[in-house]
Amino acid sequence: MDIISLLQLIVASSLVYSAPLVLTALGGTFSERSGIVNVGLEGIMVIGAFSSIVFNLTFAGVFGDWTPWIAALVGGLIGVIFSLIHAVATVNLRADHIISGTVINLMAPALAIFFTRVLYNGAGQTDRITESFGKVTVPLLNRIPIIGDIFFKGTSAPAFAGILVAVICWVVLFKTRFGLRLRSVGEHPQAADTLGINVYLMKYAGVMLSGLLGGMGGAIQAQSISLSFSASTIAGQGFIAMAAMIFGKWNPLGAMGAAIFFGFAQSLGVIGSYIPIIQDIPSVWLQIAPYAITIIVLVGVIGKSEGPAAGGKTYIKSK
Repeated sequence: MDIISLLQLIVASSLVYSAPLVLTALGGTFSERSGIVNVGLEGIMVIGAFSSIVFNLTFAGVFGDWTPWIAALVGGLIGVIFSLIHAVATVNLRADHIISGTVINLMAPALAIFFTRVLYNGAGQTDRITESFGKVTVPLLNRIPIIGDIFFKGTSAPAFAGILVAVICWVVLFKTRFGLRLRSVGEHPQAADTLGINVYLMKYAGVMLSGLLGGMGGAIQAQSISLSFSASTIAGQGFIAMAAMIFGKWNPLGAMGAAIFFGFAQSLGVIGSYIPIIQDIPSVWLQIAPYAITIIVLVGVIGKSEGPAAGGKTYIKSK
């Protein structure tokens, strides 16, 4: 394999695996910027993956090539509904954020597998979808010498969509009134309240955005990598996305960059045998590499990165 083909393989695989992480990390950023710690991203991804696969299998004959994109939106909407559990528990019922998120992580796989068995004659996993994201070649850009071959041939459309969403999220968070209010609620809710900002509403918005983007992340994971739903479709990606969010210092562009790095780490288990430097490493080590890298990054970064000042603290409106 020549160097161009090798680089194309590495870039394409990294983008495929990074797309779900990018969206989920962005969702986590919105939630934590509003002051709500959301460790339930894993569960939200599970419910998004399940609902998107069910939609895809049911309506593939109706929507054709657009099915994966519409199913991703469906997964995001179901993620919004599911995230409301976390919002109600933490904002209205004043539950501990970590406990509420853990409950979501425990509840989502159980519900998804239960409904899978109900809908598919007792089977533990769904059928394989026929309409997946697959790989695309970007017209015109693929003609750029060398760069076109590496970045724009046989690549992942959801990954480029995720990069675009990350830029939009950065603009929303740092250049709009909504973003300023969301950040103020996460930093000093009492001060925000005295300025007339509806603190509870902003916290709900942050959590619901995490549900939307996390659900879409799970849907993309299911429809571009596993191509079906089972208990192992989402296996730690939500926690890796959280690590990307922290590594990116709660900044959408930083989270996107970190998610692409973790996507590369995840892809090593698949393409490692083609890379000369690491091809002799046993595959089991490459498969655990993303989780080991996640732990190393968190140990090295956590403590140095400072999240929103009011993150994880229950806000009680004073009379």
